[in-house]
Amino acid sequence: MTDDPVLCLASASPRRRDLLASIGVTVEVRPVDLDETPRPAESAADYVVRLAREKALAGARLSDLPTLGSDTAVVRDGDILGKPADREQALAMLRSLSGRGHEVLTGVAVTGPAGLLSACVTTRVFMRVLEEDELAAYWATGEPADKAGGYAIQGLAAVFVEHIEGSHSAVVGLPLFETANLLARQGVPLWHRA
Repeated sequence: MTDDPVLCLASASPRRRDLLASIGVTVEVRPVDLDETPRPAESAADYVVRLAREKALAGARLSDLPTLGSDTAVVRDGDILGKPADREQALAMLRSLSGRGHEVLTGVAVTGPAGLLSACVTTRVFMRVLEEDELAAYWATGEPADKAGGYAIQGLAAVFVEHIEGSHSAVVGLPLFETANLLARQGVPLWHRA
């Protein structure tokens, strides 16, 4: 493994950086700022893949390295739940996820010698019934404020999740199995392929 960056990460997310580091990929971080508003009648899968591709392309203009963009959406009954605007919206989102399943879709795209490659991963997340006092206490931690759907599975909200069907890393923000395949196709070395 090398300490020199082998990939440009078009995201300020420390979770994505840490996930890439966990598979031996050293990155240079070049966040991009895009309009993340869903288009009319755009499916959640199309939405996250479009944003991942747009982020990868925007980041590639800032670096000579292959560039990765990613986006994650929490989806309940076909509706995309973004980052909550305030306490009331966060608590309403969490109440709507309480005691039932929902989907988390993550799109990932990588630029490089093979062109622009992308993938989308859907994971089903099942939450236990959440009590009002714990919702209020969770909001008070500050964790839900900047998280899609108002929760972080890798953080304190892990105690709310009964089980998942699919990729845990995708819910955190980057599906590692699919990402490793895309990186390999672009010639980006992983921990076992220096």
